[in-house]
Amino acid sequence: MWSRELLTGIFCFAWLLLAHAQPAPPPDPAETGARVFAARGVVREFSFNDQTITISHEAVSNYMSAMTMPFKVTDTRELAGLHPGDEVTFRLHVTQTDSWVDRIARIGTVPLSRIAPPPQEPTPARGRNSLWYYKFTNELGQAVSLNDFHGQALAVTFIYTRCPLPNYCPRLSRNFQEASQKLEALRSAPTNWHFLSVSFDPQFDTPTVLEAYGNSYQYDPKHWSFLTGPPDKIAELAEQSGVHYKSDDGLINHNFRTLIVDRNGHLQTVFPVSGDFSDSIVAEILKAAAITNQPARR
Repeated sequence: MWSRELLTGIFCFAWLLLAHAQPAPPPDPAETGARVFAARGVVREFSFNDQTITISHEAVSNYMSAMTMPFKVTDTRELAGLHPGDEVTFRLHVTQTDSWVDRIARIGTVPLSRIAPPPQEPTPARGRNSLWYYKFTNELGQAVSLNDFHGQALAVTFIYTRCPLPNYCPRLSRNFQEASQKLEALRSAPTNWHFLSVSFDPQFDTPTVLEAYGNSYQYDPKHWSFLTGPPDKIAELAEQSGVHYKSDDGLINHNFRTLIVDRNGHLQTVFPVSGDFSDSIVAEILKAAAITNQPARR
């Protein structure tokens, strides 16, 4: 017969394995300091690998208007049994730096045909075109064209300053903040690089607003500019960059694009996501700044 000590050891070992195998509990709002909002919408799609669920949601009371957007899920078990078209209730948590959803509960089914399909993503344009020379306006009220940065590696992203979710536009801006700090701290780092944050909310994001926004990220205007311009020109630049957006009662539903353009004006890399990838931006900028000078494609 097995001794009591051996049985106790086996039991403790099995208990530790079981405890280790259990998924981590979702963050406690009281511990994270998150604001919590009750919400409701219809599931469009979800991904277990990316831990996201895209929901066409109704207006979130005291926070944001109705729109379609992806949300981070902390526990993928909540996605089990869901299907596109399921009507759900859920909780939205928002902190200063992150957001996620939980307590996703199916309450019905809605035909997806009743929901307007999301716009199709165009293919990012490569090389130069008339917009390369068009004069947009930067946060200092100066006329600026993309051609002004010929010979410099560019990182270009699209944001709007009123974006309410910290891991969306604010995360893209933090990427530029962190990447610029890392580049400036590198020994023998190139100086021929520049970041461009283009606002697709030009009616609100005036140069004054953009300058204040840039200052909140300790931006250096020698290496980082915020651009605005006529809505039709902003829309054209966004379309050619693979960015689609739609205004929803003051808020904007949009996808993500951060483009790296080499010193010759050639599209090098596209990051079609949000999240922390400042190290990747640094690596791509270093490569784009060092590429041998060649005539740009037109």
